[in-house]
Amino acid sequence: MTFRYSHTFPISGPNKLPRFKQWAAENIPGVAVSLPPQVPVKSEALTVRLKSINDRNTLIGKLEGVSL
Repeated sequence: MTFRYSHTFPISGPNKLPRFKQWAAENIPGVAVSLPPQVPVKSEALTVRLKSINDRNTLIGKLEGVSL
């Protein structure tokens, strides 16, 4: 199965990938995500790839009101 779906959300500051990985492990442990190898510090967004539309909807729901 491939990562066909994606979601881009705002995130700023350094260490975006480690911060998101920790958040995902704590809040959406059953959802498999594919992250880019690196994200520039100046970037204000992160795109996460997901396997299913249900995973995408779960991520969107959990990210509501969260500031990473």
